[in-house]
Amino acid sequence: MTATSPRPAALSAPAAARLRPSDLAALASVGLTTRKLRAGLSALGIAIGVAAIVAVLGLAASSAAALNAEIARLGTNLLTVSNGQTFSGQTAELPIAAPGMIALLPGVASVQDTGTVNGVYVYKSPLVPPINTNALTVDAATLNLPAVAGTSLAQRRFLNAATARYPVAVLGAAAAQLLGIDRVRPGERIWVGSQWFYVTGILNPVPATYAPEINSAVLVGFPAAERYLHFDGHPSQIYVRTTGAEAATTRVDSLLAAQANPENSGQVGVSQPSAALTAQADAKGTLDTLFLGLGAVALLVGAIGVANIMIISVLERRSEIGLRRALGATRGHIRAQFLTEAIQLSLAGGAAGVLAGAAATAIYARGHREAVVIPPQAWAGGLAAALLIGALAGLLPAIRAARLSPTQALWSLCGDPLEVWRPAYS
Repeated sequence: MTATSPRPAALSAPAAARLRPSDLAALASVGLTTRKLRAGLSALGIAIGVAAIVAVLGLAASSAAALNAEIARLGTNLLTVSNGQTFSGQTAELPIAAPGMIALLPGVASVQDTGTVNGVYVYKSPLVPPINTNALTVDAATLNLPAVAGTSLAQRRFLNAATARYPVAVLGAAAAQLLGIDRVRPGERIWVGSQWFYVTGILNPVPATYAPEINSAVLVGFPAAERYLHFDGHPSQIYVRTTGAEAATTRVDSLLAAQANPENSGQVGVSQPSAALTAQADAKGTLDTLFLGLGAVALLVGAIGVANIMIISVLERRSEIGLRRALGATRGHIRAQFLTEAIQLSLAGGAAGVLAGAAATAIYARGHREAVVIPPQAWAGGLAAALLIGALAGLLPAIRAARLSPTQALWSLCGDPLEVWRPAYS
């Protein structure tokens, strides 16, 4: 009998090694760092979109915080009564007794008023040409106007019971600037009508949506206006503070016109300045939605760029894919590698976008003297959007790379075998 050699035992394929997350991240980062310029340009689209989203949400939050602080400081319980129009289109006139009648309403805490002195202009000196009025007005004012109208003194003092009877004036913030008066010096005076008035104070600016008429006004006492400027005593603007409750403000609002002018309530204008601030916040919210849409478009463009670079990367790296498959990498390993590369690329762009958006928010808010507020949903949402875009944009290229057979991939490294051996037979 001839001895037979033992048959070799069947070779079993070794189990595929498990790819640890740290190794996967390092492997994916190598694919990106070897093509830095291309990766940077692809991440730029993601960065622009995320920066737009973070900046829009941050600026909206900062502006809303500033408006809410302004409303809290000024209060929502201010109502204003002003001259309306007659049936012929002329400016109506409020009765002299209107402020006192309004003060009798339940829910009214305080009432102050101003009256425009018509035909009287103010100048730095009598040498200024009369045509250069700078749109400044001269108004008679009651003594507690700043507290009720939502402003305060920037310098010196307001009118009191004594100075209201003499040629003394207090300047609104814009009026002081236009007159070239930055501070009240001893003996400071201005030319009002046809005589000198001494300046005793300058007011802080009032928000443009609250009581803008005070900013450009030169305020004098009612007795002085009647004595020196021939004022008729009729108020033109009445500021009403309610007790603070929303129900009380609404009730007083509905009664003000009839109480101010019972005979012609239709010729009385009533408004709530805080409603203008709320409307301004709503208008900004509408614009914020528009800019968020533009940011979403930028993110979509960035996603297309990431998908494009990943598809090109798969085509260029077929030899790498074939070599890794030949060395034991599974399709899952290849798929995870390219998907991780896309996610890393998008997250890098997202992180850069978050930083850029936060910086833009800080610069704008500081320039407008607002608190810098970046809500967590802004930066968290930006990074989450970048992560999702990276996963979606890299999914198809990763699947395509995993489906590539090792033989076909290695041909790209060695060339076509027929082309290699054909010269030997020629």
